[in-house]
Amino acid sequence: MTSLQLDFSDDIRPLAARMRPQQLADYVGQQHLVAPGTPLHKAITAGRVFSLILWGPPGTGKTTLAELIASHANAAMQRISAVTAGVKEIRDAISEAKLRQQQYQQRTLLFVDEVHRFNKAQQDAFLPHIEDGTIIFIGATTENPAFALNNAVLSRARVCVLKPLTEQDLQQVLHHALNTEPAGLGALKLSIAADAERLLLQLSAGDARRLLNVLEQLAELAEPGSCITAEQVKQVVPQQLAGFDREGDVFYDLISAFHKSVRGSDPDAALYWYARILAGGGDPLYVARRLLAIASEDIGNADPRALTLALNAWDTFSRVGPAEGERAIAQAAVYLALAPKSNAVYMAFNRIKQQIAEMPDYPVPLHLRNAPTALQKQLGHGAEYRYAHNEPGAYAAGERYLPPELWHEQFYQPSERGMEKQLAEKLRYLRELDAQSQTKRQP
Repeated sequence: MTSLQLDFSDDIRPLAARMRPQQLADYVGQQHLVAPGTPLHKAITAGRVFSLILWGPPGTGKTTLAELIASHANAAMQRISAVTAGVKEIRDAISEAKLRQQQYQQRTLLFVDEVHRFNKAQQDAFLPHIEDGTIIFIGATTENPAFALNNAVLSRARVCVLKPLTEQDLQQVLHHALNTEPAGLGALKLSIAADAERLLLQLSAGDARRLLNVLEQLAELAEPGSCITAEQVKQVVPQQLAGFDREGDVFYDLISAFHKSVRGSDPDAALYWYARILAGGGDPLYVARRLLAIASEDIGNADPRALTLALNAWDTFSRVGPAEGERAIAQAAVYLALAPKSNAVYMAFNRIKQQIAEMPDYPVPLHLRNAPTALQKQLGHGAEYRYAHNEPGAYAAGERYLPPELWHEQFYQPSERGMEKQLAEKLRYLRELDAQSQTKRQP
């Protein structure tokens, strides 16, 4: 008898659905939220439920937690998915909840999956019914609620952050599925080799649903009583599907890790996160654009060549295509990671922009003004301006170019790293000439 002949009591649901825990004590992971003694655990076991936003990656138990909350609260659970539902489905769900409340005095827990996919108007449709207690609202999202949800919704719900399951959590899910019957695979008497188990846990990447889906495929191919091997795991999952969302938090987390690795002068980490972005289908030119930002923000004049190299990598990609172009971007990433770092220009520019926003619009000093007409010359525009090329060393020592109100400011403070060290020495020298010129002018 093969696994395809097994009787699961007419339950044709996928393994992941059959293995969903029915008791809070059987819930795996998220102990920071539901461990005995935590506020949420106390509320659930007491049947006191409130509106929640469950935010976490796929396969971390958001739907299961909502079902457990509903069962402990003796509430009917109604599900809608923002992927397929619209305002009509929301209204229908609310109408059913009101009818249930009137006829059976039973509360309704409305579980909205992928809630971040609803637009503002659709999200607003829930608000009055959350307010009057018609529904207990639980939304599940893989996106940051601060960006994806209305403030009005967030103010009426507590946000619970679910984390990817640990390998120990996944191991518990795996062995429970292998040994449980009839819902699980216990009747097959399967075992799994240690190296196959390690590989499967790694490929699952904190996602229990992914683990159980792969395990179910393995069970369909295995003979009853056999041992699942690492080679079989590789055949079912030839390569890890990288977690990635071009517009979601995972994407921006990967970009953030890449930027911080380059800034932190770690070329290995920079290449790793860059490869992760590519493996997930990310745009290499987005990384190239980020390298240009890094070259000006984090390297600056400590190595001005970084900006040129980043531009060259982008140009190379545009000219020769992805195969060689991706490598050129990798080359630039390594160079920028190992380049000396300075944010002096970045800091100076930001400080100046802030001061301009907060201070008056000081007039341009007369000697710096343009004087294309006789009238402007009569008004003193350009008078006493010293042409730098006619001065010793092509520098007009003591000349002022900022408005008088800002003469005391020194916005740019070069670092002592890389080529910027030479700029710092040059700036100190020029400031010494200015000081000497001012001394000579004093009576």
